[in-house]
Amino acid sequence: MSMFRRRKADAETAVEAESAVDAAESEDASDDVTEIVPDVPVDRSAGPYDATEVDDDDGRLDLGSLRVSGTEGMELRLEIDQEQQNVIAATAVVGESALQLQAFAAPRSGGLWAEIRSEIAVAIESQGGTADLEYTEFGTELRTRMPSAGPDGRTVFAPARFIGVDGPRWFLRGVISGRGAIEEASAAPLLEIFRETVVVRGSDPMAPRELLPLALPQEEATPMPPAPDGENAPETTSTDDLNPFERGPEITEVR
Repeated sequence: MSMFRRRKADAETAVEAESAVDAAESEDASDDVTEIVPDVPVDRSAGPYDATEVDDDDGRLDLGSLRVSGTEGMELRLEIDQEQQNVIAATAVVGESALQLQAFAAPRSGGLWAEIRSEIAVAIESQGGTADLEYTEFGTELRTRMPSAGPDGRTVFAPARFIGVDGPRWFLRGVISGRGAIEEASAAPLLEIFRETVVVRGSDPMAPRELLPLALPQEEATPMPPAPDGENAPETTSTDDLNPFERGPEITEVR
């Protein structure tokens, strides 16, 4: 198994950034963004969990900042930043659906998902897509459709579901793609995986929105396959970019 380096944040900078966010809300970066209304805190008694809320030896797969439960027929893929050689996301694939999982540092005051959700919606709509809010067991969810050109020149839309939960000094984000983005039955096992996920925030100071470090498990998961010879490796999500459009199994709607 190859070992991958973890990117380390500058501790002093992170402390200053975290303290600043905890002391006061930052100014809105854009006048065009609709006023952000903080979410009502989600009841996490049934998950997702903080590491302090569950036993260490609970049978979940240890990925560093995430501990993930398996389900029948699930394949776990790790997404690697080829330049930094860091694990940046874990993707659970069940049938024709996928759930990408990432956890980020957040201020003690919480509310990061409301901010990120608004930014994602603006980004998608600016590219001709749609973004609608849906209220679910995990709070406010964002359901999107991104346009792209199909092989016959017609516009096709790729649906996705963005789920976010704020925890103690962390934020867990899940992105469902494939059939799970439009079919509740296909989404059900992925939602259960999201619900059972444990976030290990750690005590290190980190700037809000910084990706919590992931690691290869002792029982190796399936890395994302390298690009064939002569082709460029697929782009990966930056650790400080909360708008990932990395696609897993996908179903498109044709117009």
